Amino acid sequence: MGNLIGYARVSTAKQATHGTSLEHQERALTEAGASKIFTDRGISGAKAQRPALDEMLKYLRPGDTVLVTRLDRLGRSMRHLVELVNDLKSQDVGFRSLQEGIDTSNINGQLVFNIFASLAEFERGLIQERTAKGLQSARERGKLGGRPRKYDAEKVALIKQMHGEGHKPQVIANAAGVSVSTMYRLLHMDDAVQQVTT
Repeated sequence: MGNLIGYARVSTAKQATHGTSLEHQERALTEAGASKIFTDRGISGAKAQRPALDEMLKYLRPGDTVLVTRLDRLGRSMRHLVELVNDLKSQDVGFRSLQEGIDTSNINGQLVFNIFASLAEFERGLIQERTAKGLQSARERGKLGGRPRKYDAEKVALIKQMHGEGHKPQVIANAAGVSVSTMYRLLHMDDAVQQVTT
């Protein structure tokens, strides 16, 4: 049986009033049995670069379980969270969230998380639909639309190819020359936007 590995994150000091201070999270994770805790301090969940998260992803071994106090401590969005947990699962790493009572090592936790995954996919479809409509409208007005690309299409294609072949996140990130968090962001860029901007 593997280890229970905690992850805590706080973006501002104000979060202490909402029960999400690092001290509160670390205490809850320790009491739940975490043998090691990785913490990102002063980093918004929206940021792609989260050093402690990247370090934890390198540290994990098959049989381990990632433990958080709340779902929003780990993922930048529901879609990002679902992808992270699915990648953990592919490496035989479990996931538990204390507040939501999710534990992917049991059937009930898997059911709840699958519902979240379905909602994330629905959200993704809505975003793609809105993006496509917005770009079409821009074309009709004589504008090109789209957003500037920070990363070239070849790098994104490499990441998607290696991910499809089942390579570990850190291996993919190293090959592309980006962090693991950035790799995940590039992996799931909206297809509609990519088609217009490539």
